[in-house]
Amino acid sequence: MNRREFLKRVGVLSAAVSLVLSNSPSQAADPQPVTVLVTYHSATGNTEKMAQGVAEGAKAVSGTLVVLKRVGDVTENDLVSADAVIVGSPVYFGNMSGEVKTFFDNWSKFGLFRDRKMRNKVGGAFATGASVSSGKEVTMLTIFAAMFINQMIVVSGGGGFGASASTGTDSPGIDEKELAEARDLGKRVAEVAGLVKRGSGK
Repeated sequence: MNRREFLKRVGVLSAAVSLVLSNSPSQAADPQPVTVLVTYHSATGNTEKMAQGVAEGAKAVSGTLVVLKRVGDVTENDLVSADAVIVGSPVYFGNMSGEVKTFFDNWSKFGLFRDRKMRNKVGGAFATGASVSSGKEVTMLTIFAAMFINQMIVVSGGGGFGASASTGTDSPGIDEKELAEARDLGKRVAEVAGLVKRGSGK
């Protein structure tokens, strides 16, 4: 075998090895991480406990990074770098709290609305209220409305609209069933965010 033939065979072998390595299982098993921002306002600790349950559910999905923050602490970078945003609020007079409304209003200040920086990110919502019919569904729907206007992809989970908890005198605090709903919401949003970011693979 002369030098020219030898170099040609080495080149073919190198190309074959590179092809095998580029399709190796180690790379296939290391998908792009998905970042889920779970943010909330809580005055009594009830919505915070639901937020913790949502975060646990999202963390249960492989390849998910969860950021858990109060709405007042969320930065523009937190929102831009997230693949999904799940927002929780207590019910104040049948609607989201003022703190959560201010959080959404700040999206314009950050330039998120003008530049459509939240477009195609996945959104979800959860709420807590004193009684069964205190306005939890309306609160989640108003959160969804803000997300729709920013062209986000909104999904439910836990319950028909999201996760919710009744925290009045008849059902004080957050029970295990309500926490399970919160975890289901976090898990579903993380799963859908993964599909949006990575594709279904089908």
